[in-house]
Amino acid sequence: MSYTIKNVAIAGAGGNLGKIVTPTFVSSGKFNVRVLTRQGSSTAGLPEGVEVVEVDYSSPESLQFALAGQDAVISLITTPAAMTQLSLIDAAIAAGVRRFIPSEFGSNLANPKTRANPVFKHKVATEDYLIEKAQSTTLTYTFFYNNAFLDWALRANFIVDFASPRPQVLDSGDTPFSATTMQSVADGLVGVLLHPAETANRAVYVHDLVTSQNRLLALAREARPDRHWEPESVALDDLVAVAEKRMAQGIFDFETIGPFLKRAIADPECGGVFTGKTDNELLGLKGKTDEFVLELLKDHLK
Repeated sequence: MSYTIKNVAIAGAGGNLGKIVTPTFVSSGKFNVRVLTRQGSSTAGLPEGVEVVEVDYSSPESLQFALAGQDAVISLITTPAAMTQLSLIDAAIAAGVRRFIPSEFGSNLANPKTRANPVFKHKVATEDYLIEKAQSTTLTYTFFYNNAFLDWALRANFIVDFASPRPQVLDSGDTPFSATTMQSVADGLVGVLLHPAETANRAVYVHDLVTSQNRLLALAREARPDRHWEPESVALDDLVAVAEKRMAQGIFDFETIGPFLKRAIADPECGGVFTGKTDNELLGLKGKTDEFVLELLKDHLK
């Protein structure tokens, strides 16, 4: 399998990750970038040099037209719209696209316990569909696993709620997990498409560092010695049990989803530590240090 990827279509360029991925691809100078937008969507904020094509995700003809001449598709479609990726995959096959990267970014879906996590059912369905299609067509895929989004999690007070004087820590708070900035995800995606043969039909694993909730709290105290946090230990199993009851009642807000995400990130049985198996070197990622996290926290905790 020897080919070069030059023309790249990005779906979901206006989202949190898309706003970083799209300019990273443009500034790399390695690709011609086409952004797919829903009809009537704003294109404000897109970098110069990007071709914009409006698409109707309910129309196979519209999608196939938008993907004509493209070598790869990067889907950054948000979770609520995840199943629209199946139509995008079909259109990519019809248009002769060689590589599809689905919106799988996050936890280790190769792990059976993570794969059974109910909040990932659409991601799993998309992976299964791509695996099936790759066996009978020329389309290849890459799944991108980065575990926790480090910068997003800090800003959202998700891994540790620094806005609370008594933030929750899961069990002991010492459970290690891999974490990755969104910029490193973007840089890693560039690396994937610069190495199409090495990344075909498999998952790639990236992370910036391995950390823990207690380590983040220690760095926060260093960043803001004038503030005090007294963490409260909660059992991860108890949090998930409450979330399961809410889900059974048909409640699908972030209060329900959050504990499931925390399980995927920090449960030792869910494969959320990538040490020893990352593709960082192949993809040109250098990783980050605690000093980098400290600067993120100083900015977040101003």
